[in-house]
Amino acid sequence: MVLCACTGLNNRKGEIELETIYIIQQCLAFAFILCYAYQLFYVAYMLVKKPRRIEDAKEKHRYGVVICARNEENVIGQLLQSIADQDYPQELLEVFVVADNCDDATAEVARSMGARVLERNDKTRIGKGYALDFLFKRLLAQETKCEGFLVLDADNVLKENYISEMNRVFDRGYRVITSYRNSKNYNTNWISAGYSLWFVRESKYLNHARMDLGTSCAISGTGFMVHVDILRKNYGWKHHLLTEDIEFTTDSIIHGERVGYAAGAMLYDEQPETFKQSWAQRLRWSKGFYQVLGKYGKKLASNIFRKGSFASYDMLMTIFPALFLTLLSIACHAVEFIYAFSVPNTEIYLNMAITSFAATFLKCYGLLYIVGLITTVTEWKNINCPSLDKILYTFTFPLFMLTYIPVSVWAIIRFKHIGWTPIKHSVVKSVEQITKMQK
Repeated sequence: MVLCACTGLNNRKGEIELETIYIIQQCLAFAFILCYAYQLFYVAYMLVKKPRRIEDAKEKHRYGVVICARNEENVIGQLLQSIADQDYPQELLEVFVVADNCDDATAEVARSMGARVLERNDKTRIGKGYALDFLFKRLLAQETKCEGFLVLDADNVLKENYISEMNRVFDRGYRVITSYRNSKNYNTNWISAGYSLWFVRESKYLNHARMDLGTSCAISGTGFMVHVDILRKNYGWKHHLLTEDIEFTTDSIIHGERVGYAAGAMLYDEQPETFKQSWAQRLRWSKGFYQVLGKYGKKLASNIFRKGSFASYDMLMTIFPALFLTLLSIACHAVEFIYAFSVPNTEIYLNMAITSFAATFLKCYGLLYIVGLITTVTEWKNINCPSLDKILYTFTFPLFMLTYIPVSVWAIIRFKHIGWTPIKHSVVKSVEQITKMQK
């Protein structure tokens, strides 16, 4: 009888401890919803509201098109051709290519197509941020006539009205502008599709909503424009963290700049196609987010509480809570499994731990599936791949996003050893060839 009583007490104690873990998990879920409820509003807004049309530009401004390229001889020609095919006056465009530590024919290909090429060889300061600074410092020293600079990657190609649409927003007074990021290789496999669908979602359900609602947008990698006055104020390009796009956006928002979005300006970007490439790239991104949080987190928080800056809150949510809340939730599940193996009734508590983990996984999968499905259905015409593949990749999209968890954990473990590494680009397609994938 005494043994039964002790067993009952132990079971009751175990139940109380597991209930405590369950309460913590529910608090984490509530915190996640609280942090990101505004993004649900963005989605609802875009589904029910007709997007606002930006008025035609009153003036055609002069721009410099800046391309940072490292061993991109295979793809840079296609980008330069798409620039030459723009419906914008070519006499108002100057194309600059930074051949950054190249040992192939990138510089020769760019020169043969009329670009002004600057070759940079610096093995110590590696990365796109340093290449941009190298170019801008030289251009500003010459008193450039360009009013703004469009920053592209060598693997991009532009829709023929891209610069005209960017000019429409620039003419309204926006000094930093981002664009619609589509993909050249959406339907290669589940990895390229995962990237592509996420960037389409960013364009439609984050930046477009932000623009319509009058808050600040965020730059995503490539395809953005910056006013020359900002570059003069910064004495070139001062952002050298591993995610220089997020760093630049964060710094701009902190200093009161509102980032605009040109919904009609569409570019096509090449996505990684192997998990090895994807792992390396996302490790760099994860470390870059940690770097930005460490450098600018307090300033963003100060802007939120002292100035009531919603854009600062939006940016802080972009670089901080989702990952850490997810990691805390995983830690709770790990504790459940450890506890299950440390008590007499292992089988009972192990089943409880498995059930709890499965429920969390299904909730995460379901939420990400809904996000991918809504994006796919509403952006159906802009997703360049056969219809059956579009449907299939809504199911693999949540799995791709969940692989960010081990990437983010490993980025913390290997933080000091992660640096910038080049990703080889080889997809050579024109806009016409990309859009034919619909068929």
